[in-house]
Amino acid sequence: MGDIPAGWQFWIDRGGTFTDVIGRAPDGALKIVKLLSEHPERYDDAALEGIGELLGLAPGEPLPAAEIDAVKMGTTVATNALLERRGAPTVLAITRGFGDALRIGYQHRPDIFARRILLPKLLYDAVIEIDERVRADGTVERPVDLGRARLELEAVFAGGYRALAIVLVHGYRYEAHETALAALAREIGFTQVSVSHQVSPLMKLVGRGDTTVVDAYLSPLLRRYVDQVARALGDVRLMFMQSSGGLVDAHLFQGKDAILSGPAGGIVGAVRVAALAGFERIITFDMGGTSTDVAHYAGEYERTFESEVAGVRMRAPMMAIHTVAAGGGSILAFDGARFRVGPESAGADPGPACYRKGGPLTVTDANVLVGKLHPRFFPNVFGPTGDQPLDGEVVRDAFANLAAEVEGARGIRRTPEELAHGCLAIAVDNMANAIKKISIQRGHDISGYVLCCFGGAAGQHACWVADSLGLKRVLVHPLASVLSAYGMGLADVRAIRQRALEAPLDDALMPRLQATISELAAEARAELARQHLSAARITTEARLHLRYSGTDTSLEIPAAARATMVEAFEAEHRARYGFVVEGRSLVVEQVTVEAIGRMAEIDEPERPVVPRAAEDQLRPVDEVVMVTARAPHQPPESFATPVFERRQLRPGDQLRGPVIIVEATTTVVVEPGWQAELTPRDHLVLTRIEPLARQAPVGTKSDPILLEVFNNLFMSIAEQMGVTLQNTAYSVNMKERLDFSCALFDRAGMLIANAPHMPVHLGSMGESVRTVLRTRGQSMRPGDVFALNNPYNGGTHLP
Repeated sequence: MGDIPAGWQFWIDRGGTFTDVIGRAPDGALKIVKLLSEHPERYDDAALEGIGELLGLAPGEPLPAAEIDAVKMGTTVATNALLERRGAPTVLAITRGFGDALRIGYQHRPDIFARRILLPKLLYDAVIEIDERVRADGTVERPVDLGRARLELEAVFAGGYRALAIVLVHGYRYEAHETALAALAREIGFTQVSVSHQVSPLMKLVGRGDTTVVDAYLSPLLRRYVDQVARALGDVRLMFMQSSGGLVDAHLFQGKDAILSGPAGGIVGAVRVAALAGFERIITFDMGGTSTDVAHYAGEYERTFESEVAGVRMRAPMMAIHTVAAGGGSILAFDGARFRVGPESAGADPGPACYRKGGPLTVTDANVLVGKLHPRFFPNVFGPTGDQPLDGEVVRDAFANLAAEVEGARGIRRTPEELAHGCLAIAVDNMANAIKKISIQRGHDISGYVLCCFGGAAGQHACWVADSLGLKRVLVHPLASVLSAYGMGLADVRAIRQRALEAPLDDALMPRLQATISELAAEARAELARQHLSAARITTEARLHLRYSGTDTSLEIPAAARATMVEAFEAEHRARYGFVVEGRSLVVEQVTVEAIGRMAEIDEPERPVVPRAAEDQLRPVDEVVMVTARAPHQPPESFATPVFERRQLRPGDQLRGPVIIVEATTTVVVEPGWQAELTPRDHLVLTRIEPLARQAPVGTKSDPILLEVFNNLFMSIAEQMGVTLQNTAYSVNMKERLDFSCALFDRAGMLIANAPHMPVHLGSMGESVRTVLRTRGQSMRPGDVFALNNPYNGGTHLP
């Protein structure tokens, strides 16, 4: 690291299962500790416990603030509170007549096939409708009635509410009424007042409103946790990672910016270490205990400004991260016909069956049984005293019982190892499909990308996931198992400012546009200055959200000359949607300016490559039996597999798979057909050196493993069709309410798989397909499109 400060720094990722703590000593050396996030028998907070362990403190001994320069942290506290609905009791104050606007939302149906629709629980418990109304042009139709508002606010305050979300119609642009209400609420005594024009200053009442409610709901809980850590640290600079990928001082950390706090650190770390390895185009693959996070990077961070988390819509800048419920703790279940992996997780308590707490079978247990994880090489942190190894015997017994259950239900005999391998195949497919959603569905050709894997469980699945996507290289950093924590230390301090514009992109707009960018840049720079960053370290970047006139889907384009922006927009539109609209004018929806305060630069020095002498050849520390396949969806085989410790390796060493490489905090499995090489920077680069074998022939007997694998593959095709149709649609009914259907049929016109689209269409689509096959089947060619207009040939509409 450059600019090494005098004291310790601690970089922390507090995840759902494990908390990773990296301590950088005053001499620049890095030390690591990994703890269970929840272990009430041993400690109150895993992050503080990890700091104490690295400093060699006795239990209960106060932290020496004078020896600590800074603590940089990502946390799932807000995320878990949102998932479990454990935030502060919140009141929504909204323009009269709009009290149910957020409840109605966009009429999304989370489970479209459900006959009994259960919408996600609202975050606010009470609504106050405010007498006021400002029109879209700024005309005050009805002034705010502060007298009546006071009475209603005092009533809910007396009822115990202390968190308030203020969301007024057109308040993002005309702020006076919201500002007056906020002042009144603080005067009454509300301790958390979230105001929409400050939280999310963008048009669209529902998204802005939900974001403001999330901020009011989560910020008090987040503040309690931040204050708890701050009190223990004393006079130490405490910073938190935001969902957008930038650090911020603890006192500025807000609920709306905390949802992806931990995963964002992983993206930052992956991008920085991949650049050192010479890779600019990467897919990040972060597999932890509870879930897997994936993201796409091709030269710049991808962010989303509209997202949905746990059934809540938000309009706030976040890293474009896709999460799938497939982690080491994902529960394996057999429903009598097929196997399922997740979405339920065993979490940290009780955890997988092998954790010695009576937990269910999980992906981690499957890896133990097939020989990819070994108790001997796994940290001894289990059992009542936290010093016992993984329990392999309980795993074998549980899978033996599962094999007997499958044989009894289906008459199919499988060994426990075959079942475990099959469950891993399902998990890998789930993760590969998640990567397709953030890459292929967005128009990216990822065939030349590198899979940058991190998280404690990623190394056991990386080669397999890469094979499923056609990727040829995998990068495993020496700190891969704690890369999210490492990213906290490598991240910059960032501040983002946004403003809605809604104006045609023409020459007349350019002076106003430049003035807006300058104003937002000054605001963002000022925020970083308040966090003690010098002007020399701060740079700014401006981006516009452009869309075609008459549409509502915008693309983010770097601010530049008008002609350059038009060209960039058309290139991005063509890549994303496959077409451009000639002659259609563009609209600037919003302006985003980001100020970046550069922190310490990463420097991982190279070690020389020294050829090994004859007497200094690599020797495995063990040899185990590993059950795996030569390619996805092929039958498993047993391989005699050497085990090496990573610390044995030196630059230039190559290991041909199958081989297992273990270290203190993770295990890397090099599958057959792959080769691992250690680079001069101590990066492990895995490369496929043998062409992928052809798929094994599939029989006609229903197999509980293959049934789920092919179900996932077919569903992925149908869902990708739906995404394409949604992206190219002009109709709001199609884009937002998903009023369409996509499905996959066989050559006889029989339904194979349908995506979760409108059921009423799917009931008649088969008849429509069979009509086309009957009348045009002999002349059909790839690329043909058929439209039907006969209601007797299927259709609740005219398909």
